[in-house]
Formats: sequence, C-alpha cells, structure tokens
Amino acid sequence: MLVLWCPDWPAVAAVAAAGSVLTQPAAVFHANRVVACTAVARARNIRRGMRRREAESQCPDLAVFGVDEARDARFFENVASAVEELVVGLEVVRPGLLAVPVAGAAGYFGGEPQLAEKLVDQVAAAAGVECQVGVAEGLFAATLAARQGALVEPGRSAEFLAPLPVTELDQPDAERADLVGLLVRLGLRTLGAFAELGERDVAARFGRTGVLAHRLARGLSDRPPLRRSPPPELSLAESFDPVLARVDVAAFTAKKLGARFHAALADRGLACTRLGIYATTENGEQLGRVWRCAEPLTPQGVADRVRWQFEGWLKAAPGERPTAGVARLRLEPEETVEGRSLQLGLWRGSDPGAGPGEDEELAAERAGRAFVRVQGLLGPEGVVTPLLDGGRDPASRVRLIPWGDPREPAGPPDATWPARLPSPSPATVLEQPLPVQVIDAQGRPVGLTSRKRLTAPPHGLCVAGGPPRPITGWAGPWPATSGRRSTGPQQARLQLLLAAGENEAPEAVLVLCSGTENPVWTVEGSYD
Repeated sequence: MLVLWCPDWPAVAAVAAAGSVLTQPAAVFHANRVVACTAVARARNIRRGMRRREAESQCPDLAVFGVDEARDARFFENVASAVEELVVGLEVVRPGLLAVPVAGAAGYFGGEPQLAEKLVDQVAAAAGVECQVGVAEGLFAATLAARQGALVEPGRSAEFLAPLPVTELDQPDAERADLVGLLVRLGLRTLGAFAELGERDVAARFGRTGVLAHRLARGLSDRPPLRRSPPPELSLAESFDPVLARVDVAAFTAKKLGARFHAALADRGLACTRLGIYATTENGEQLGRVWRCAEPLTPQGVADRVRWQFEGWLKAAPGERPTAGVARLRLEPEETVEGRSLQLGLWRGSDPGAGPGEDEELAAERAGRAFVRVQGLLGPEGVVTPLLDGGRDPASRVRLIPWGDPREPAGPPDATWPARLPSPSPATVLEQPLPVQVIDAQGRPVGLTSRKRLTAPPHGLCVAGGPPRPITGWAGPWPATSGRRSTGPQQARLQLLLAAGENEAPEAVLVLCSGTENPVWTVEGSYD
C-alpha cells in the first residue's frame, strides 16, 4: 500500500483558509494547546502540546487558529483530486492522509520510486502543498513509512517497525493512549519489543485492543484478510428535492443518513471500515470518494465524513466545484467487519470508577438517535446542549450547542476575564432582563457616580411601578466593563437580597445598573 502524507495538515489548511502564506509561523490550538504547527513555527521552537501562552512568548508573531475538521477536509479535497489524476482507487484516511493500491500504478510508471516522485510533483503543482510518500505492507506501516519518506521492501515491514517507539501505535484515527501508556510502564518501549510477545499472552492481558495493536507492531494488516462481502441491499441511497447546495443543510442530512446507515449494518452484526460516498448532481455530474477508517465507523463518524466530503465538493474553488446541487446521494459499505464492538455485555462492571457500562453506552446511543429524530422534526436548533464557556457576564458564559456539533469552548472557562462577576454565578439567567427601579431610603433613584460607586445605599426594588420590595442586604458594585476605555454608559452589577413578602420567599437577585444620569436598572438573574 502507498500512503501519501501532507505534514502539519491542520496548520497548512488553516493558513490557506485565512489567505496567508506558509512563510509566516502558524499553529492550530485545541484547549489552549498546540495540536499542529507549520515548519516555520517549529523552527521557532513551537511544539505539539505546548500551551498557548508559552507558544506566543516563544514566537510573538505566531498566527493562532482553532481546530476545524471541516476546513481541513475541504482543502484536502484538492490534494485528493490531484492524486486521482494519476492513480485510481484512492482512499482518504483522514484530512492530510490518503492511501492508494500500489501494484498497478507502480507498474504503469516504472516502479515505486518513480510513482512516488510523480505523486509528490503532482501534488505540489496542482495543490500547492508539500507531501511525503511511503510504501509498506498495511496501512499502519505505510503511514509510518510516509513520515520517513521510506519505500519498504515486501516482507520487511516488521523489520522496519521494530526500532520505532511504541507510542506510534496511538494514531489520531485510533486512540490507544491508555494501552500505549501501560506498555511504556511495563518497559515495552519499541514496537519490536511489543511484537515479541506471544499473541495469546497479549489477548489475555490487553484484550481485543491489545491484539489489534500487536498485529500492527508485527507488520501485519490491521484486520485479518478474510472479511465479509457487504450485501448490496446495505447501500443507502437518498434523493433530494430541492437539491443539496449548502453545506449546513448537507450536514444536517448527514446526521440522519449516518444513523440509518449504521443501524442497518448493526442489525446484521456488521460494522463499516471503508465508506464510499457517491453523489449525482442535478446536471448529471458523478462525484465519489472512499474513506478508510482504522476502527469501525460510528453513526457520528459516518455523518462527519459525509459532511467533510460535502465541504470539499461544495466549497471547492470556482471551476472545480459541481455546477449544480446534489440531487442523489449513495452511501456504500465498501468493506465491513464483524460488529464485535456492538455486542452487548451480559452484565455491567461492578467498579463504579471504571466508566460507563455497556448498558449506559447503549442508552446513550438510543438517546442520540432520538435526538436526531427530534432534529428532523424541529430543525438543527431543536435539540441543544449547554456548554460552559468563557465570558464576563453570566449570559455569555453559557452557550447552547446544537446536538451533534462539536462542543468546543470559544474561550477557556477558567481564564481570568477582566470585570467578570465573582462567584457564585446566578442559578437562573433571564433570557430577557427585567426592567426594575432601585431606590434609597428617601425613595429617590439610586445611580452610579463617575467612579462606578453607588450614589446611595439601595433600600428597595420596584417592579413595573409597583410597591418597593425591601432590600435586606447587598454586595457590589462590580464594574461590568473591562478596564479599557469605553464610549458606552457606565455599568455595574450588584447582588441584592430581597425580603420576604406576603406570598413571596426571600430572594437573591443579580441586577445591572447602566448610566450615571437617569440610571436604568434591570434584573439579569436570580440565585437559589
């Protein structure tokens, strides 16, 4: 198998999307840590896992980008199209990495070195990016060979893998961090040392995940060669009227199709490892791409790949994108394996710290399918989940994320935000602030001075011109704006404790005062 790898692809795609150039240092961050950076940034001592503050201190002119898998897939479609001009049967493993069968193409171009050279030149000319090519037996060995630009001779994959660190088993598309950490603690620091263990001993100690990793370390294929042929009726086709011409509509459709596609396979005890996505446009254009996966696809995995592929098709450069929207979409299980990961357990684990049991996972999957059906009735915004985010005021600290979308905070929730309200936060935040009046002991309105101080102690709170409710305690004021100069009115927040009324229990509320002359008071939230 031949694997073509584009180094630092998330950073390269982010720079391309921003219209910048690769001669400037850039890095992609997730959870305030570097996940990818350009070669120029790496030359300035930027490394994976580095905190953002440290990275920016090392390189003050570093361009900062967030993780965006759709962006990565959209720009990688140009690379896939360039490769497809020379070879057929390519499979996208993930954005930045694709695989092709090597036998036929190598014979046509005169050998593996000539094919590799042709592909590198083709990608550089057509897509404008650098890449490396590796050839070995199996996807895992070929991927590591591509990182070294090596062409491994047949039968020598195990020899090539033996000196490499065992941490190479923790690939992005097959997370094995726990297994790798355990192997390192046991003193198995190279793939060769792990491969020397007996397969039966590995199965008894590490389970199915360990057996799969052991096969990879021995230079074998990630899956046994005998696989089930997918029954033709497992293909899922869908026609659209009106046609799909927008990525957001396609993404919503992909969620429903992914759930149906996965359920049909699960009913037969199968799981998909190579997904073919084929589309026909309104003008009759035929589009197609195959995605290869190291692990069986989940419903979300199917939906993600369909969404990424639509990103690549519908947002391609003018002249390369389809001339019309997609009228028909077909999902084809190009390769399936036994759905062992879908088998239900006979009992749940007794250790409460061992994580969710299989019953809980099944319930979570059923709930996810129900949410998708509700979204089909109400739209993408019909099912949302809350996410604690960074911000200064209570309303901005909580974002509602549509079900299925990435739950990534825009800013660190625990960061130091200037003018943030001190803890505790209100238990209830009003969607529409309630206008009120705050008066002093003489019945005069309470306002703010130029230094954001109260003109008098608050004594009562009036709602809609009604009788004042006595204030028995208060805290603040806290400025509601940062220390920078602002052209808006002075603003400050207070916490007020309201006395009990005839039919009302004592209540603590959060109020906002705006303006020094004719102040405007509103209730933003309440405390339990």
